[in-house]
Amino acid sequence: MEKETDYGIIDFHVHPYLTAEENLCMYLESFSLTYQEAAEDLRRAGITHICGSVLSREAYDPKKGFEPLRRLNEQAMEVKEKYGGFYTPGFHIHPAFVEESLATLEWMHENGCLLIGELVPYMHGWAEFGMDYASPELREILALAGEYGMVVSYHTMAEQQEQMETMIAQNPQVTFVAAHPQERPSFLMHLERLVKYENAYLDLSGTGLFRYGLLRKGIQTAGAGKFLFGTDYPITNPGMYVHAVLGEHIGEEDRRLIFAGNARRLLGLKLEAMEA
Repeated sequence: MEKETDYGIIDFHVHPYLTAEENLCMYLESFSLTYQEAAEDLRRAGITHICGSVLSREAYDPKKGFEPLRRLNEQAMEVKEKYGGFYTPGFHIHPAFVEESLATLEWMHENGCLLIGELVPYMHGWAEFGMDYASPELREILALAGEYGMVVSYHTMAEQQEQMETMIAQNPQVTFVAAHPQERPSFLMHLERLVKYENAYLDLSGTGLFRYGLLRKGIQTAGAGKFLFGTDYPITNPGMYVHAVLGEHIGEEDRRLIFAGNARRLLGLKLEAMEA
């Protein structure tokens, strides 16, 4: 479709891939797009810039420690080399591997990278190490992230509402962007945190946005400045998410902030970089 805004659309929540191993589409047997075709897929939906981490379909093996996550971070940089200014990479950390995670943050800082995550505990074996969002090891890592002004994208764990709030409350120097509104009970808990904590935000990817009125409710409660556009591509159809925001009964300034303004502000994205 033709781009329907004059300010661009930043998809804050994409999982790019180079091979089928990193392609998270649930119908991979019929979704054989190359990474070049995937970029065109997103552009056709009107998206002008993407952010996010590389994930793998292969189950994480705790015995391998941080190495699988290091490889995914390296693949994110490979995607960046191929996509150029179209892509802002996100990088994995892990509370069970403090030293390696701190080294990752130092490298990010040296290279001007601000996005951590998406943190996905259920995919990366946090529970097997006795870790969750409230773990002191994660707080140690986040202390450095806060010093460097980084942004943390984290997966909504419905059964860890208390731990998610603890993470946000104990690290006021860090900007947190929750992934996925989910259904009404979880969404209302998200809204409580958005109102309560200045450093709490929510991206619109995954489950939730298809519930008509969700976005209007969110804006009325917490303000448009708290929401970032996201899709969770290639798990989801990006065009549906673009049209969900275009079709909601919200103001044009609200749409501008959600589609691009908030992500630009949090990540320091420049218009010329997005158009590269």
